[in-house]
Amino acid sequence: MQLRSPRTDVDATTPCLTCAVRDTAACAQLSLAHRIALGSLRRSETLRSGETFAWEGEESLVVATLRSGVFKRSLMLSDGREQVVGLAFPGDMVGRLFGATTDHSLIAITDTVLCVFPRAAFERLVAASPALEHALLVQALDDLSRAQRQMLVLARLSAPQRVATSLLDLVERSIADARGRIAIPLSRQQLGDLLGLSIETVSRKLRDFERSGHIALPDYRSMVVIDRAGLAAIAAA
Repeated sequence: MQLRSPRTDVDATTPCLTCAVRDTAACAQLSLAHRIALGSLRRSETLRSGETFAWEGEESLVVATLRSGVFKRSLMLSDGREQVVGLAFPGDMVGRLFGATTDHSLIAITDTVLCVFPRAAFERLVAASPALEHALLVQALDDLSRAQRQMLVLARLSAPQRVATSLLDLVERSIADARGRIAIPLSRQQLGDLLGLSIETVSRKLRDFERSGHIALPDYRSMVVIDRAGLAAIAAA
């Protein structure tokens, strides 16, 4: 993992209405006056794949909205191994609100662009905007639901069910390109860590799904979903 070497701009005049995730991010719920206030706080930051936005246990000074790219949320185990516990996609708020320290590391697994805000100032804006507070609560509950599903995946599901469930989650949270391709942001090893499976098992199940006509794998880091209903049937079996 690399330390971040941020490339930033402080162009507060850029209107939030031009943002690519303006309809899905929590800040979409702000009034025009609050959007102007938010714009005066923001800075744009770009991280390259492998760079870290926040370390587990460090002081929480900033929060951010992910405009493009994907982050992994990870914890460090007592034996020094990294455990991936989730992903953050465009539109997600990342960083620790209403807390002194971050509770997990945030590492870019693709090139990413963020709107970054000072945590204390953003919290004051949340207090002044019930709509924003509600949107953040909904996002937190969605994250909790995903964490609960992840616990079920690890505790009860078979290997095919785990891989199918993770692919369906990618479909739900990603936007396909013009050729119908959906990015697979995690390596096979990282996907195995997330699902509690070996890299060999993950690779084998992906090939099985391709041979059975559920997906196509044009390259190592993308897929085309051919039979979404079939994947859902495997995940629910």
